[in-house]
Amino acid sequence: MTTLASGTDTLTRDALTVLQPGFTGTTAPDWLLRRLGEGLASVGLFGRNIASPGQLAALTAQLRAERDDVLVAIDEEGGDVTRLEVRNGSSFPGNHALGAVDDVELTQQVAHELGRRLAACGVNLNWAPSADVNSDPRNPVIGVRSFGADTGLAARHTAAYVTGLQSAGVAACTKHFPGHGDTAVDSHHALPRIDVSAELLGERELAPFRAAIAAGTRAVMSAHILVPALDSERPATLSRRILTGLLREELGYDGLIVTDGMEMRAIAGTYGIERGSVLAIAAGADAICVGGGLADDATVLRLRDALVSAVRAGELPEERLSDAAARVRALARWANTAGHPAEDTHGTGIGLHAARRALTVTAAPGLGDPTAFKPLTEPPYVAALTPVANIAVGDETPWGVAAELIHLLPGTVTGSFSAGDGPENEAGESAARAALQAAGPRRIVAVVRDEHRRPWMASALDVLLAARPDTVVVEMGVPQAAPRGALHIATHGAARVCGRAAAEVIAGNMGM
Repeated sequence: MTTLASGTDTLTRDALTVLQPGFTGTTAPDWLLRRLGEGLASVGLFGRNIASPGQLAALTAQLRAERDDVLVAIDEEGGDVTRLEVRNGSSFPGNHALGAVDDVELTQQVAHELGRRLAACGVNLNWAPSADVNSDPRNPVIGVRSFGADTGLAARHTAAYVTGLQSAGVAACTKHFPGHGDTAVDSHHALPRIDVSAELLGERELAPFRAAIAAGTRAVMSAHILVPALDSERPATLSRRILTGLLREELGYDGLIVTDGMEMRAIAGTYGIERGSVLAIAAGADAICVGGGLADDATVLRLRDALVSAVRAGELPEERLSDAAARVRALARWANTAGHPAEDTHGTGIGLHAARRALTVTAAPGLGDPTAFKPLTEPPYVAALTPVANIAVGDETPWGVAAELIHLLPGTVTGSFSAGDGPENEAGESAARAALQAAGPRRIVAVVRDEHRRPWMASALDVLLAARPDTVVVEMGVPQAAPRGALHIATHGAARVCGRAAAEVIAGNMGM
């Protein structure tokens, strides 16, 4: 049963209720259980908290033993961003692959199955989907997390994803409002700025959010971005014009508004997390996400006390904090009474099926139809040209085609190559020479992510293809660069199933 410490006053309980903190470990620490008893209503989970589905179910049961209506949130987009399968790679392709297929029924089925797995583990709020229109190909943080650069496509698949996820009893949290796609800066590190007109924002960035609202999304996550056409002074997370004026009043959204992680430098580096949290609630946010990097009791107490002090000092209206807490509790009621489907209604292979459909296979110019490609029968050398992962994806999740090719072609050898610290062209040439030497006579499979954004990768492919024109190229990011190689395979994401689908083409084991 839900328990609240009798000595905790209403204001303090409300301040705790609006926080969504993370923690370390695979069991709930004592401090977290204590705060749940005092009014904390939400907990955020990350890869560090998950070892297996059984362990995750035990953890969420432990949380519910303290507070039966707790919101258990997770950042599980599938594709490149996975917490459920952080150590092995996701069983589901991400948004860009689903957008490449452009089958809204398939998107809904994938989201439903992902939601079913979350619900089975006791998770009832997912910080997904990403509704961002990836209009800037240089975007370092969205990319394959977006359904694509086309507004209509992003809108219809956002709605399908929300519908599928919530049909499994898991609340969707559509992000990153008002749209993080037209940026070339990662808000984990600095404050991005979008300099386009309000008219273009309304036509492009806002369309997927309108679709999500129409589909009944239970939550929306704000973006730490500055949009001068809407508010020239404060980023969206801290802007009353954007969260209340635009999202609430103009778009008519009445669900929960969650902030992106408050410890991200776009907020913490300028405002600090305490001041940022107060400003966010005052602007119209209802829940403060914190804990991707800061995950301890001291942080929770600092934020709780900052909110309480702001109310007592007249800087934050008490009714605004009370309203925010009420919205959190309302979502908790929905999430804890929604039906949870027990059966896998679409088949355990829906993710691999979607990944196979998402492949784009192209032959090199002059080599004709890609179906003329003769699958490899001998184990190749896989040269993974490995970029630095962004924080949202993390660098602990394996990716590529090597593991799947080793399974299909035993004896496959692999090597990883990065840009290092030197000039990009020299780094690419150096990586290619090292790969050529390591490969010896083996056929080379070169694996890249977002070649168009990384000159060193393009340089490395130049050298590899000049020396070995029969090299197979697998692009696991956004396939913006022109296809090249004896065979070019675009997977539209780096999930494990995307690697499996590509490996099947290379080894000629399609559908096995």
